[in-house]
Amino acid sequence: MGYRRVLAENDVGKAIDQVHSLVAARVGAIVGTSSDPVAFGPSLQQAIWSGALVGTIVPPPATLLLNAPQYRTGKVLADAAIEHIKAKLGGKAKVVLLTHDTMEFLAPRFTAMRDGLNAIPGVTIVADIAPKPVNKEGGFATMQTILVANPDVDVVLGGDAVVLGALEALRAAGKDRPDQFLGGIDGEPEAVSEIRKADSPYKASIALSSPVFGYAMGQFAADWLDGKSIPQAMDILPIALTRANLEWYNADLLDPASVYADPARRDHYLKMYGNICYDSRNEYVNFPWSSELK
Repeated sequence: MGYRRVLAENDVGKAIDQVHSLVAARVGAIVGTSSDPVAFGPSLQQAIWSGALVGTIVPPPATLLLNAPQYRTGKVLADAAIEHIKAKLGGKAKVVLLTHDTMEFLAPRFTAMRDGLNAIPGVTIVADIAPKPVNKEGGFATMQTILVANPDVDVVLGGDAVVLGALEALRAAGKDRPDQFLGGIDGEPEAVSEIRKADSPYKASIALSSPVFGYAMGQFAADWLDGKSIPQAMDILPIALTRANLEWYNADLLDPASVYADPARRDHYLKMYGNICYDSRNEYVNFPWSSELK
């Protein structure tokens, strides 16, 4: 089989044209995502109707939809921060939340963080804001503004990119401390590098094991082309990366095939739901699926 990688570069019009070209070329499987699922969705539906497997990361429509339990993901990070606050900060902390609430699929992450932190009497959320843009530069600029009013921040939580920007702002202002807790979501390499440093404020990153779920997506695409039944949805289970567990986690990511082949190891990262095949492809997921929805 051939494999192609195409980059839309955040241009939804370009992404739509790319999918149309792939369908015209009778591609057997497409995996992708979009920040504008409403505009992008109809082109993916055409791919599904053509008989191709369509795997998406978070937004529908999809033959196989991949998502993280977003509330659980935020809770894992908040729990790690709360444990640090109690153990290292005497149960008191000024907290900054750098959110991405404008993306409806991610909003439950930050609801979980607020729920957990607001239950601790000594914790004060001094800023709860979505940086613009939601990237490292946005995190840096937003944190600079926050430090004007709140120069002594103890905890910063959000996506890895914005929290890494916040760390740069703290260092630029001379306000970084080893006893702070900065934590992000995504397991980005720069965040992992910071966690390895003994004196870094960056203490944890919630990893979503992209090599493992990427391998699973590839395997299910191959199964689809073999006429087999595959899951309709997969959960990416959140894992809090700390200095204590980085080595075994990195070993798994370097060899995702062996992780996938071992059900016990695979179940540590992924959970499957439902089933679908070529003959039942009209039953594809066409709503914002989450295992946390009741």
